[in-house]
Amino acid sequence: MATKYTPLKDHDTPIKVLFTGYLCTVGIGYLFALIQILFTHGMADGKFGLSVEDIVYSYYGNRSGTVLEQKLNGSMKDKAPEQERFKIMEWVREGALIEDYRDDGIDKIIESRCVMCHNESASGIPDFTKFEQLKILTAQDTGATFSSLIRVSHIHLFGISFIFMFVGLIFSFAETPTMQYKCIAIGMPYVFLIADILSWWLTKIHPTFAWLVILAGMGMAVSFAFMWVTALLEMWFFKPVFVDGVGSRYLQWRDSSETSVADRVWFYTKVLAEQVKRAAYFAKEQWLARGWPVIKDLLKK
Repeated sequence: MATKYTPLKDHDTPIKVLFTGYLCTVGIGYLFALIQILFTHGMADGKFGLSVEDIVYSYYGNRSGTVLEQKLNGSMKDKAPEQERFKIMEWVREGALIEDYRDDGIDKIIESRCVMCHNESASGIPDFTKFEQLKILTAQDTGATFSSLIRVSHIHLFGISFIFMFVGLIFSFAETPTMQYKCIAIGMPYVFLIADILSWWLTKIHPTFAWLVILAGMGMAVSFAFMWVTALLEMWFFKPVFVDGVGSRYLQWRDSSETSVADRVWFYTKVLAEQVKRAAYFAKEQWLARGWPVIKDLLKK
């Protein structure tokens, strides 16, 4: 059956250049986003590299210490010498009194090491020129605040969904994946995105869900990489990869008459979804016919 769209390899060169420019730009942006995660969340436990502990400290918090101590031992560890960091932590453990703040010279350390970033012109971070905002950080570390989670959640949901929409739109012109695999590849990033945002909130409640943050992030990265690589290969390297190269074996497998494991899983998934749909409809009918009238009678009494 003839395709109802123009495959990527058959698009005009200006369109290919447009698609390639966008894919390369967002690819570099995705790489920098991963680097930014390594230098923020990845330093939460004081060691370079992302781990489960980093996720727990970032969202649930390190409940055995204060926010300021956790930052000084983690992502802010390289911002001041060990002696000055210890002096600040000692002040925190002794009650973080405003009198000691000046008498012990903590204000001078904060002014020389921290205020260059933590000032009134900075957005999204505490202003250390105001003692009250610094004092808040001397309380127990409970991780990300609900207000910050709300702010970051809506930014990620809006921004990243637009990125995946355009990457998925370009990938939809690919011809090497089957229709069902294209649907899965285009839809999965949104599933992982929602799971990623939800996992932040769940980890804030209980640290066990930190694993879900990592799994959802990996799922998004794999989905993005698959669509990104496939689109670029089909636009510029279709013949050397999919005709003369290793990709030809994939096309032979794809066009084989034998039913693959993935096809069988897809079939049983659709059958299961249909059964669940029927069960849900039956439960709804029973609730409306028997359950809801009983509840209404109880409420009237």
